Amino acid sequence: MKSLLAAISFLTRFPAGRWVSVDAKEVARSAGWFPLVGLLVGAVCGLTAWLLRGHLPFAMVAIILVVLDAVLTGALHFDGLADAADGFGGGRDREDILRIMRDHAIGSYGGTALILLIAWKLIAYGAILQSEHWLAAIIITPALGRWSILLLTATLPYARPTASVVTHVGKSSLIWGTLIVGGALAAARLWRVWAACAFVVFVSAAFGIYCHRRIGGITGDTLGANLELCEGAALLAFLWGGNP
Repeated sequence: MKSLLAAISFLTRFPAGRWVSVDAKEVARSAGWFPLVGLLVGAVCGLTAWLLRGHLPFAMVAIILVVLDAVLTGALHFDGLADAADGFGGGRDREDILRIMRDHAIGSYGGTALILLIAWKLIAYGAILQSEHWLAAIIITPALGRWSILLLTATLPYARPTASVVTHVGKSSLIWGTLIVGGALAAARLWRVWAACAFVVFVSAAFGIYCHRRIGGITGDTLGANLELCEGAALLAFLWGGNP
């Protein structure tokens, strides 16, 4: 239970930190629970959509879902995407990229990435809310995004010389996280969730290779960026080939 509360405290703004003291090693040990935290975030968003979709235009519900995601997570992964975009977009070499990622200011690459991501999610949610599988998409997508963190931490080294939460995450977390995701996908009983999973694996592999080539591994910012890219890919999978 302590590990689960640590994962909730680290990835969300839920007040789980009131009941548990969290340090870097405790968060690392809790990484296997990350997909379950994603399911929790998805469930809150799904409940919100269920309450609103019969009373508001789908476009407005989509906006509320994107805002709610940012509020629940403290926009943690949005920040990672912006920092990674600025680093990779403006950095000339490994050291330059890592330095730019450390800068809290958002540059033109980061701003553009955020605009594109938000537009992508707004359009995707607006379309998905009109489908029969809207609830599964809203609940499963955040879980797959957080599972993608485990895919990269299990296969790539930490790119910075200093210690981080990432350096303490063991490969066993991927096994436990995969069991949670697999159970959720099986419970959904929908072929599109497996397509979404395949899209997430592909995006994580491609982005992981890119990160390894440019900076020799991963950072917290690249993990956040990959999460957002994977959520966008998962939403695309739910819309691929039509939207019955």
